[in-house]
Amino acid sequence: MGMPSGWELLLVVGVVVLLFGGKKIPELAKGLGKGIKDFKKAVNEDDEPQQSSPKEIEEKNEQTASAQQSASKEADKA
Repeated sequence: MGMPSGWELLLVVGVVVLLFGGKKIPELAKGLGKGIKDFKKAVNEDDEPQQSSPKEIEEKNEQTASAQQSASKEADKA
């Protein structure tokens, strides 16, 4: 199992065009590129040390508390 030859690559590209159509392929490529960009950004953000101000920490705590309250209300309804 080596690298595919030119004819094999051409066949794969032809099948992809037949399955997705010419208009859908650029949209798929754009979405894939955006996903890769977001992934790299998230990895870089995780590598950097987090330095949150007390105000940011308080806001995050409030958001978490409100989300937990919403979840408990939903659980009570069920």
